[in-house]
Amino acid sequence: MGICEERVCIVTGAGRGIGREHALMLAEQGAKLVVNDIGGEIDGSGRSTGPAQDVVDEIVASGGEAVANGDDISTWDGSERLIQQAVKVFGTLDVVINNAGILRDRMLANMTESEWDAVIAVHLKGTFGPSRHAASYWREKVKAGETVDGRIINTSSPSGIYGNVGQTNYGAAKAGIAAFTVIAAKELARYGVTVNAVAPAALTRMTENLGMGQADDMTKAMMSPRWIAPIVTWLASSESATVTGRVFDVTGQALSVAEGWHRGPTQEHPTDDPALLGAVVQRLVAEARPNANMFGYDEK
Repeated sequence: MGICEERVCIVTGAGRGIGREHALMLAEQGAKLVVNDIGGEIDGSGRSTGPAQDVVDEIVASGGEAVANGDDISTWDGSERLIQQAVKVFGTLDVVINNAGILRDRMLANMTESEWDAVIAVHLKGTFGPSRHAASYWREKVKAGETVDGRIINTSSPSGIYGNVGQTNYGAAKAGIAAFTVIAAKELARYGVTVNAVAPAALTRMTENLGMGQADDMTKAMMSPRWIAPIVTWLASSESATVTGRVFDVTGQALSVAEGWHRGPTQEHPTDDPALLGAVVQRLVAEARPNANMFGYDEK
């Protein structure tokens, strides 16, 4: 008996990398899976049913239950069909893990409109769509007098919560997902649904072109995407019912709770003369904690 026994889970972008590890570990812990993946390249181009079906075949061969889904979760209809498939095949839905993502990195001065729109669509709308349709399903169950023990687990990134050069599109989407997580957690608590997020750093095909592909064997083992799956699997279980609205930084084998924006040094009743405001701002900035670097620590 695993900690997710009989839990019906959707994992988007589960054909490869981090999503694949989520699906495999959830299945090991007894979950029933809808494995979503359009089978595209890291920039979102192309389609193939192969990656999702390969993961399904692996789960079934190990004695688990899983079905493949190839819907585009960045579309309203695609995300709705995904939720409907889980309910139709398994009779209910307990967990949505929004993991699908693409990269179209570019420095801001050179970024195209399509590079911005594509990344925002897959990450931000691709988190909203499945979450919204799942939330509606759970709300109706509660209205019908049923008990819900639901989970939404989103995927943010160090690029979003800390910031990374060359990723204004990706970072903006991932920061939006972190904010979405906090707000959705407040809204859905009344229905018995928790909402959390992970901000993972791992060696996958999306990061190998960022220099991680040249890492030594020890680093590759430490940064394996399989280290992301345990916290996601625990969050998907009934054991996590008291944890909501949090973002977990998962960098290799290190697990942290990311601490969001807080009000820092404050000047009550600052001057209304902009010519005199500079001294106030300079003092506040000097007293404030510096922004974090890409590793989540204070900039030096």
